[in-house]
Amino acid sequence: MTTYYRDPDVLITSSGVRMNGHEFRLPELIRVWYTKGARSWGVIAWRGALGLAILLPLLAGGFAVLVALAMDASFTTTLTWVLAGALLGLAVVPVADLLLERVDLSYDRGSRNLEIWGRVREGDVLLLRTNDAQRFGRVYRALQRALEPAVRR
Repeated sequence: MTTYYRDPDVLITSSGVRMNGHEFRLPELIRVWYTKGARSWGVIAWRGALGLAILLPLLAGGFAVLVALAMDASFTTTLTWVLAGALLGLAVVPVADLLLERVDLSYDRGSRNLEIWGRVREGDVLLLRTNDAQRFGRVYRALQRALEPAVRR
């Protein structure tokens, strides 16, 4: 028996599938497909907020430098404004990596629910629902690999 995928909730082997509390032998699955749910606008707004958190110090620093160069002030005042603007713009560097990592994780998880459905003699069965896009891809590919030999028979 070959194991294609295993985690605490899903087991896909060359003999059968266990998902969402259902267990099926591979020949019982007549058809398998997936659906995508509606986008989660909260996730998309969160990504936008993270992007804005990265850009705001840069924009504020650039604006401070522009104000310093545009105002008619002494050299010392202008230099102070330029240095303050540069420091404000550089303030984003330490946190940018953390924020960009959060954005990456957000894309890994996805912005919508993904579902794997199967058709058996009794009707259509929801096999898996997740918003984790990476996990969904791994499970769906494993299911396809497990079903390939069954189709060729």
